[in-house]
Amino acid sequence: MEKVTARAHSNVAFIKYWGRKNEELRLPTNGSISMNLSNLFTTTTVEFSPGFTSDEIFLNGEKNELINNRIIQHLDRVRKLKGSSLMAKVVSQNNFPTSTGLSSSASGFAALTLASTKAIGLNLSERELSILARQGSGSACRSIPDGFVEWENGETSETSFAKTLFPAEYWDIVDIVAVVSKDKKDIATSEGQRRVDSSIFFKTRLQAIDNKIKLCKKYLEEKDFNSFGKLIEMEALELHAIMITSWPALLYWIPATITVMKAVQQWRREGLPVFFTINTGQDVHILCQKKDENELQKKIQGLGIATKIITNNSSKGTYLYDAHLF
Repeated sequence: MEKVTARAHSNVAFIKYWGRKNEELRLPTNGSISMNLSNLFTTTTVEFSPGFTSDEIFLNGEKNELINNRIIQHLDRVRKLKGSSLMAKVVSQNNFPTSTGLSSSASGFAALTLASTKAIGLNLSERELSILARQGSGSACRSIPDGFVEWENGETSETSFAKTLFPAEYWDIVDIVAVVSKDKKDIATSEGQRRVDSSIFFKTRLQAIDNKIKLCKKYLEEKDFNSFGKLIEMEALELHAIMITSWPALLYWIPATITVMKAVQQWRREGLPVFFTINTGQDVHILCQKKDENELQKKIQGLGIATKIITNNSSKGTYLYDAHLF
Protein backbone atom coordinates (compact mmCIF):
# COMPACT_ATOMS: atom_id res chain seq x y z
CA MET A 1 0.00 0.00 0.00
CA GLU A 2 1.25 3.51 -0.74
CA LYS A 3 1.72 6.38 1.68
CA VAL A 4 -0.63 9.29 0.87
CA THR A 5 -0.73 12.89 2.13
CA ALA A 6 -3.68 15.28 1.84
CA ARG A 7 -4.19 18.90 2.82
CA ALA A 8 -7.56 20.38 3.78
CA HIS A 9 -8.57 23.88 4.77
CA SER A 10 -10.74 24.85 7.70
CA ASN A 11 -13.95 26.67 6.87
CA VAL A 12 -15.94 29.48 8.43
CA ALA A 13 -19.71 28.99 8.43
CA PHE A 14 -21.75 32.01 7.41
CA ILE A 15 -25.00 30.17 8.18
CA LYS A 16 -24.16 27.75 10.98
CA TYR A 17 -25.05 24.14 11.61
CA TRP A 18 -26.06 23.47 15.20
CA GLY A 19 -27.89 20.37 16.36
CA ARG A 20 -28.13 16.91 14.85
CA LYS A 21 -31.12 14.79 13.91
CA ASN A 22 -28.92 11.70 13.77
CA GLU A 23 -25.93 11.49 16.10
CA GLU A 24 -24.28 8.43 14.56
CA LEU A 25 -24.41 9.74 10.99
CA ARG A 26 -23.97 13.39 12.05
CA LEU A 27 -26.97 14.51 10.04
CA PRO A 28 -27.61 18.18 10.84
CA THR A 29 -30.92 19.71 11.83
CA ASN A 30 -30.37 22.36 9.16
CA GLY A 31 -28.28 23.14 6.10
CA SER A 32 -25.38 25.60 6.20
CA ILE A 33 -23.14 27.81 4.05
CA SER A 34 -19.42 28.33 4.47
CA MET A 35 -16.14 29.48 2.93
CA ASN A 36 -12.86 27.58 2.95
CA LEU A 37 -9.99 29.53 4.52
CA SER A 38 -6.65 29.78 2.74
CA ASN A 39 -4.32 30.05 5.75
CA LEU A 40 -5.95 27.60 8.18
CA PHE A 41 -5.13 24.07 7.12
CA THR A 42 -4.37 20.52 8.21
CA THR A 43 -1.82 18.27 6.52
CA THR A 44 -2.27 14.53 7.08
CA THR A 45 -0.22 11.51 5.97
CA VAL A 46 -1.72 8.00 6.11
CA GLU A 47 -0.17 4.62 5.44
CA PHE A 48 -1.84 1.19 5.71
CA SER A 49 0.49 -1.79 6.01
CA PRO A 50 0.34 -5.53 6.80
CA GLY A 51 3.38 -4.83 8.97
CA PHE A 52 1.41 -2.69 11.44
CA THR A 53 -0.06 -4.59 14.40
CA SER A 54 -2.21 -1.65 15.57
CA ASP A 55 -3.17 1.83 14.48
CA GLU A 56 -0.80 4.66 15.41
CA ILE A 57 -2.04 8.25 15.54
CA PHE A 58 0.13 11.37 15.94
CA LEU A 59 -1.54 14.79 16.13
CA ASN A 60 0.60 17.92 16.21
CA GLY A 61 3.59 15.89 17.36
CA GLU A 62 1.81 14.02 20.15
CA LYS A 63 0.84 10.36 20.16
CA ASN A 64 -2.90 9.86 20.60
CA GLU A 65 -4.63 7.48 22.98
CA LEU A 66 -6.42 4.75 21.00
CA ILE A 67 -9.46 4.27 23.25
CA ASN A 68 -12.62 6.10 22.07
CA ASN A 69 -10.55 7.66 19.33
CA ARG A 70 -12.63 9.36 16.61
CA ILE A 71 -9.78 9.05 14.11
CA ILE A 72 -9.67 5.27 14.51
CA GLN A 73 -13.46 5.15 14.23
CA HIS A 74 -13.08 6.99 10.93
CA LEU A 75 -10.34 4.62 9.75
CA ASP A 76 -12.77 1.80 10.53
CA ARG A 77 -15.33 3.37 8.17
CA VAL A 78 -12.67 3.48 5.45
CA ARG A 79 -11.60 -0.12 6.13
CA LYS A 80 -15.22 -1.23 5.94
CA LEU A 81 -15.68 0.45 2.55
CA LYS A 82 -12.61 -1.35 1.22
CA GLY A 83 -13.25 -4.65 2.99
CA SER A 84 -9.81 -4.44 4.61
CA SER A 85 -8.44 -5.11 8.09
CA LEU A 86 -5.08 -3.39 7.57
CA MET A 87 -3.82 -1.18 10.40
CA ALA A 88 -2.67 2.37 9.69
CA LYS A 89 -0.23 5.02 10.77
CA VAL A 90 -1.61 8.57 10.73
CA VAL A 91 0.45 11.72 11.25
CA SER A 92 -1.47 15.00 11.18
CA GLN A 93 -0.37 18.61 11.67
CA ASN A 94 -2.44 21.80 11.98
CA ASN A 95 -0.89 25.17 11.18
CA PHE A 96 -3.28 26.89 13.63
CA PRO A 97 -4.51 26.43 17.22
CA THR A 98 -6.57 23.28 17.81
CA SER A 99 -9.92 23.14 19.66
CA THR A 100 -10.29 26.91 20.03
CA GLY A 101 -13.28 27.28 17.70
CA LEU A 102 -11.37 27.53 14.41
CA SER A 103 -12.86 24.30 13.03
CA SER A 104 -9.75 22.15 13.28
CA SER A 105 -11.95 19.04 13.20
CA ALA A 106 -13.33 20.17 9.81
CA SER A 107 -9.93 20.40 8.14
CA GLY A 108 -8.64 17.42 10.13
CA PHE A 109 -11.33 14.95 9.10
CA ALA A 110 -11.45 16.25 5.52
CA ALA A 111 -7.70 15.66 5.12
CA LEU A 112 -7.96 12.28 6.86
CA THR A 113 -10.82 11.23 4.58
CA LEU A 114 -8.98 11.91 1.34
CA ALA A 115 -5.60 10.60 2.53
CA SER A 116 -6.97 7.39 4.07
CA THR A 117 -9.28 6.47 1.18
CA LYS A 118 -6.50 6.99 -1.37
CA ALA A 119 -3.97 5.13 0.81
CA ILE A 120 -6.21 2.06 1.07
CA GLY A 121 -6.92 2.06 -2.67
CA LEU A 122 -10.35 3.69 -2.90
CA ASN A 123 -11.21 6.30 -5.53
CA LEU A 124 -14.19 8.22 -4.20
CA SER A 125 -16.02 11.09 -5.91
CA GLU A 126 -16.17 14.53 -4.27
CA ARG A 127 -19.73 13.82 -3.14
CA GLU A 128 -18.73 10.45 -1.65
CA LEU A 129 -15.76 12.03 0.13
CA SER A 130 -18.04 14.73 1.57
CA ILE A 131 -20.53 12.14 2.84
CA LEU A 132 -17.74 10.12 4.45
CA ALA A 133 -15.99 13.18 5.98
CA ARG A 134 -19.32 14.28 7.51
CA GLN A 135 -19.47 11.08 9.54
CA GLY A 136 -16.14 11.95 11.19
CA SER A 137 -16.99 15.59 11.84
CA GLY A 138 -20.09 17.30 10.48
CA SER A 139 -18.38 20.47 9.26
CA ALA A 140 -15.61 18.41 7.58
CA CYS A 141 -17.99 17.74 4.70
CA ARG A 142 -17.81 21.46 3.85
CA SER A 143 -14.00 21.41 3.59
CA ILE A 144 -14.03 18.84 0.77
CA PRO A 145 -15.39 21.05 -2.10
CA ASP A 146 -13.83 24.33 -3.30
CA GLY A 147 -14.53 27.90 -2.31
CA PHE A 148 -18.00 28.96 -1.14
CA VAL A 149 -19.91 25.86 -0.10
CA GLU A 150 -23.43 24.73 0.77
CA TRP A 151 -24.08 21.68 2.95
CA GLU A 152 -27.38 20.15 1.86
CA ASN A 153 -29.84 19.35 4.64
CA GLY A 154 -30.52 15.76 3.58
CA GLU A 155 -32.74 13.32 5.45
CA THR A 156 -30.43 10.37 4.73
CA SER A 157 -26.67 9.86 4.72
CA GLU A 158 -26.58 9.77 0.92
CA THR A 159 -28.35 13.14 0.59
CA SER A 160 -26.41 15.05 3.26
CA PHE A 161 -23.27 16.37 1.58
CA ALA A 162 -21.58 19.63 0.62
CA LYS A 163 -21.11 21.16 -2.82
CA THR A 164 -19.50 24.27 -4.26
CA LEU A 165 -21.82 27.26 -4.70
CA PHE A 166 -19.13 29.54 -6.10
CA PRO A 167 -15.42 28.89 -6.80
CA ALA A 168 -12.76 30.31 -4.49
CA GLU A 169 -11.90 33.19 -6.83
CA TYR A 170 -15.56 34.24 -7.23
CA TRP A 171 -15.51 37.00 -4.58
CA ASP A 172 -12.43 38.54 -2.99
CA ILE A 173 -13.77 38.99 0.53
CA VAL A 174 -11.22 38.56 3.29
CA ASP A 175 -11.60 36.72 6.60
CA ILE A 176 -9.21 37.92 9.30
CA VAL A 177 -9.10 35.78 12.43
CA ALA A 178 -8.30 37.47 15.72
CA VAL A 179 -6.94 34.64 17.87
CA VAL A 180 -7.61 35.88 21.40
CA SER A 181 -6.56 32.73 23.26
CA LYS A 182 -4.88 29.46 22.34
CA ASP A 183 -6.49 27.66 25.30
CA LYS A 184 -8.65 24.69 24.31
CA LYS A 185 -12.36 25.17 24.91
CA ASP A 186 -13.69 23.38 27.97
CA ILE A 187 -16.76 21.84 26.27
CA ALA A 188 -16.32 20.05 22.93
CA THR A 189 -18.58 21.03 20.03
CA SER A 190 -19.97 17.49 19.84
CA GLU A 191 -21.15 17.74 23.45
CA GLY A 192 -22.64 21.20 22.85
CA GLN A 193 -24.63 19.90 19.87
CA ARG A 194 -26.45 17.47 22.16
CA ARG A 195 -27.80 20.32 24.31
CA VAL A 196 -29.68 22.24 21.62
CA ASP A 197 -33.18 21.08 22.51
CA SER A 198 -32.84 22.54 25.99
CA SER A 199 -32.83 26.09 24.53
CA ILE A 200 -36.31 27.60 24.33
CA PHE A 201 -35.20 29.48 21.18
CA PHE A 202 -34.04 26.47 19.15
CA LYS A 203 -37.38 25.73 17.45
CA THR A 204 -37.73 29.39 16.50
CA ARG A 205 -34.27 29.25 14.90
CA LEU A 206 -35.22 26.24 12.78
CA GLN A 207 -38.39 27.93 11.52
CA ALA A 208 -36.35 30.79 10.04
CA ILE A 209 -33.21 28.99 8.90
CA ASP A 210 -34.26 28.03 5.35
CA ASN A 211 -35.10 31.63 4.48
CA LYS A 212 -31.79 32.73 5.98
CA ILE A 213 -29.91 30.26 3.75
CA LYS A 214 -31.84 31.56 0.72
CA LEU A 215 -30.88 35.15 1.58
CA CYS A 216 -27.24 34.25 2.14
CA LYS A 217 -27.03 32.62 -1.30
CA LYS A 218 -28.72 35.68 -2.85
CA TYR A 219 -26.26 38.11 -1.23
CA LEU A 220 -23.31 35.96 -2.27
CA GLU A 221 -24.56 35.83 -5.84
CA GLU A 222 -25.10 39.60 -5.92
CA LYS A 223 -21.85 40.29 -3.99
CA ASP A 224 -23.89 42.53 -1.70
CA PHE A 225 -21.35 42.85 1.09
CA ASN A 226 -23.33 44.99 3.52
CA SER A 227 -26.47 42.83 3.40
CA PHE A 228 -24.30 39.71 3.59
CA GLY A 229 -22.30 41.02 6.54
CA LYS A 230 -25.36 42.05 8.53
CA LEU A 231 -26.93 38.62 7.95
CA ILE A 232 -23.88 36.63 9.07
CA GLU A 233 -23.22 38.78 12.15
CA MET A 234 -26.83 38.39 13.30
CA GLU A 235 -26.58 34.65 12.59
CA ALA A 236 -23.47 34.31 14.77
CA LEU A 237 -25.14 36.12 17.65
CA GLU A 238 -28.27 34.00 17.25
CA LEU A 239 -26.24 30.79 17.34
CA HIS A 240 -24.50 31.83 20.54
CA ALA A 241 -27.86 32.84 22.03
CA ILE A 242 -28.93 29.21 21.53
CA MET A 243 -25.74 28.03 23.24
CA ILE A 244 -26.07 30.45 26.15
CA THR A 245 -29.70 29.44 26.75
CA SER A 246 -29.00 25.70 26.58
CA TRP A 247 -28.51 23.70 29.76
CA PRO A 248 -25.86 23.48 30.96
CA ALA A 249 -25.14 26.80 29.26
CA LEU A 250 -22.29 27.01 26.76
CA LEU A 251 -20.24 30.16 27.27
CA TYR A 252 -17.44 30.04 24.73
CA TRP A 253 -16.64 33.75 24.77
CA ILE A 254 -13.93 35.26 26.94
CA PRO A 255 -13.58 38.99 27.73
CA ALA A 256 -11.24 39.50 24.74
CA THR A 257 -13.89 38.00 22.43
CA ILE A 258 -16.38 40.66 23.48
CA THR A 259 -13.77 43.41 23.18
CA VAL A 260 -13.17 42.46 19.53
CA MET A 261 -16.92 42.22 18.79
CA LYS A 262 -17.56 45.68 20.22
CA ALA A 263 -14.57 47.08 18.33
CA VAL A 264 -15.96 45.75 15.04
CA GLN A 265 -19.27 47.48 15.73
CA GLN A 266 -17.43 50.71 16.55
CA TRP A 267 -15.32 50.54 13.37
CA ARG A 268 -18.51 50.09 11.38
CA ARG A 269 -20.07 53.17 13.00
CA GLU A 270 -16.92 55.04 11.95
CA GLY A 271 -17.51 54.04 8.32
CA LEU A 272 -15.41 50.88 7.85
CA PRO A 273 -17.62 48.10 6.41
CA VAL A 274 -16.61 45.13 8.57
CA PHE A 275 -18.61 42.34 10.22
CA PHE A 276 -17.80 39.52 12.61
CA THR A 277 -18.78 35.91 12.96
CA ILE A 278 -17.76 33.39 15.61
CA ASN A 279 -17.73 29.61 15.50
CA THR A 280 -17.88 27.40 18.59
CA GLY A 281 -15.05 29.03 20.48
CA GLN A 282 -13.52 32.29 21.60
CA ASP A 283 -11.68 33.45 18.48
CA VAL A 284 -13.34 36.01 16.20
CA HIS A 285 -13.57 35.97 12.38
CA ILE A 286 -13.76 39.50 10.97
CA LEU A 287 -14.86 39.87 7.36
CA CYS A 288 -14.07 42.76 5.05
CA GLN A 289 -13.61 43.52 1.38
CA LYS A 290 -10.13 43.23 -0.13
CA LYS A 291 -9.78 47.01 -0.40
CA ASP A 292 -10.17 47.37 3.39
CA GLU A 293 -7.82 44.52 4.37
CA ASN A 294 -4.78 46.61 5.37
CA GLU A 295 -6.78 49.11 7.40
CA LEU A 296 -8.58 46.31 9.24
CA GLN A 297 -5.32 44.51 10.03
CA LYS A 298 -3.93 47.70 11.58
CA LYS A 299 -7.06 48.21 13.66
CA ILE A 300 -6.95 44.64 15.00
CA GLN A 301 -3.26 45.02 15.84
CA GLY A 302 -4.06 48.31 17.55
CA LEU A 303 -6.39 46.55 19.99
CA GLY A 304 -3.35 44.78 21.41
CA ILE A 305 -5.29 41.67 22.53
CA ALA A 306 -4.94 39.24 19.62
CA THR A 307 -2.18 36.70 20.25
CA LYS A 308 -2.19 35.98 16.52
CA ILE A 309 -3.85 37.47 13.44
CA ILE A 310 -4.51 35.12 10.51
CA THR A 311 -5.63 36.59 7.18
CA ASN A 312 -7.56 34.32 4.81
CA ASN A 313 -8.94 34.44 1.33
CA SER A 314 -11.38 31.87 0.01
CA SER A 315 -9.53 28.69 -0.89
CA LYS A 316 -9.92 25.45 -2.76
CA GLY A 317 -11.09 22.32 -0.98
CA THR A 318 -9.19 19.18 -0.01
CA TYR A 319 -6.37 17.99 -2.27
CA LEU A 320 -3.44 15.58 -2.42
CA TYR A 321 -0.12 16.99 -1.25
CA ASP A 322 3.40 15.93 -2.18
CA ALA A 323 5.36 16.31 1.05
CA HIS A 324 4.76 13.40 3.47
CA LEU A 325 4.94 13.91 7.25
CA PHE A 326 6.76 10.60 7.84
